Amino acid sequence: MVNVAEIKIMRSESLGHRSDVSSPEAKLGMRVEDLWDEQNQQLSPNDKLNACFESIPVSAFPLSSDSQDIEIRSDTSLAEAVQTLSKHKVLSAPVVDVDAPEDASWIDRYIGIVEFPGIVVWLLHQLEPPSPRSPAVAGSNGNSHDFTADVLDNGDSAITSGNFFEVLTSSELYKNTKVRDISGTFRWAPFLALQKENSFLTMLLLLSKYKMKSIPVVDLGEAKIENIITQSGVIHMLAECAGLHWFEDWGIKTLSEVGLPIMSKDHIIKIYEDEPVLQAFKVMRRKRIGGIPVIERKSEKPVGNISLRDVHFLLTAPEIYHDYRSITAKNFLVAVREHLEKGGDTSAPLLSGVIACTKNHTLKELILMLDTEKIHRIYVVDDSGNLEGLITLRDIIARLVHEPSGYFGDFFDGVMPLPENYRV
Repeated sequence: MVNVAEIKIMRSESLGHRSDVSSPEAKLGMRVEDLWDEQNQQLSPNDKLNACFESIPVSAFPLSSDSQDIEIRSDTSLAEAVQTLSKHKVLSAPVVDVDAPEDASWIDRYIGIVEFPGIVVWLLHQLEPPSPRSPAVAGSNGNSHDFTADVLDNGDSAITSGNFFEVLTSSELYKNTKVRDISGTFRWAPFLALQKENSFLTMLLLLSKYKMKSIPVVDLGEAKIENIITQSGVIHMLAECAGLHWFEDWGIKTLSEVGLPIMSKDHIIKIYEDEPVLQAFKVMRRKRIGGIPVIERKSEKPVGNISLRDVHFLLTAPEIYHDYRSITAKNFLVAVREHLEKGGDTSAPLLSGVIACTKNHTLKELILMLDTEKIHRIYVVDDSGNLEGLITLRDIIARLVHEPSGYFGDFFDGVMPLPENYRV
């Protein structure tokens, strides 16, 4: 049975006071506080928050670790890209077009953003039986490449065998395919970006209602990415605002009071612990979701969670599954947890197991726990540990702001100006 997790608020002192008034996030929260006090008192709390965030440019958002000058050349191999992302402990990075001229605008300088999940999704796509109408997969040198014949020699059963990813990461396809060859997996070409003067409100709406997980902020003058704002970055900012009047006024509401969870148990996509872990990642890819609960077949209770970001363990540590006959969801969780514990990484989200809350917890409690545990979703359970729903970072941000009527009428013209010499 799942133990209903008590909210793990490590920053207990932040319940009544700010934990660190000198942090960039806390200073940003104080800026919102000042704007809050200046707003028309006849406005509703939600309208006051909207007005505050509309008055702050995204250039004020603290620099994230994802924007630390990590860029990947378009002629980098998938194997090299995986090593770079793993070394810097980031899940994605902008891809620079090596053929772009020196004076290129940012639209021409980048071809997109490559992500760990995108690399694995592309590789998994090569495993799917080809349609009679589909051409053979092209290798990085342009020649026809039979990936299945190269990597799999035992039919579908090999897909879940313990040494599968060891074979995959030793394959010529993995070593020779260039990042530019999988640009079809990128969501945008090159990507949807904000200018530094765009508002927090625009950014928050894109990260919530419009389902973006991260947004690059570009410097038009330098033709480069200045910052990357993520959903988790916004949650961290909110956690640092604990103790401020505007945050306390909003955060004291319980989940049930603000209509959370949105997703009920009947709509949660799940996987059983004895199913192949690749099935979990394929479902996440097909359904465009960031995580999936692992369910015990007998009790129907969650025993773990697999996130799309966990997919990198298939490529960065393929040897840890070698002794398993098959890589089931349960075996994947066990192998990765043992791998992390041996490596001394005790803070990894996957080690946390199932983190749950109830509908009686407040937004503030939820934000503090999500920030402390560094997780992107939390399950809502009843007193017996039965799954009742799911809450994501996007759900919380969506409760912070709302979209004014006609707000995005000319949005794409406003945030994606086309330079005079653009080639797209």
